Amino acid sequence: MTGTSKQFFALLFVTCFLLPVSEARAQSWSDAQKEVWKTVVSQWEAAKAQDPSMSDTYLHDSFLGWGDGNPMPRDKSSTKRWTKYGEANSKTLEQELNPVGIVVEGSVAVVHYYYSEAVENRKGERETAHGRFTDILVKDGQRWLFLAWRGRVDPRWKQ
Repeated sequence: MTGTSKQFFALLFVTCFLLPVSEARAQSWSDAQKEVWKTVVSQWEAAKAQDPSMSDTYLHDSFLGWGDGNPMPRDKSSTKRWTKYGEANSKTLEQELNPVGIVVEGSVAVVHYYYSEAVENRKGERETAHGRFTDILVKDGQRWLFLAWRGRVDPRWKQ
């Protein structure tokens, strides 16, 4: 078999077998996984809209999250204060989330995903960042709340 033939069959294999698997995986999410992902997306949308109730709506009272720009993890109260400060000094222009995996076990969920975000600071300077997050959510009654998260900008993709 020539090099060209091998490349053709490798491309054919990826196109016919691997790409449909990733698409099928997203389509085969359980109702619980879909509900958790909807919560993650809604939280990001609330943050983008600078919704002042975002922390109270989406963060569990025992929340502890560690964002890339934070020197240490922040609890719910600290997250609320620093979110308010950040909103006064910058604005999210665009964002996109792409799930990698969601595990739901009883009343606990773990979500891994990539994100892209374009932000404008108070000087009008724009920056785009790409990175990844892992969120841990717990079911509290009828809703999912963030118990923890860890996110970081990937310096290879910062623009």
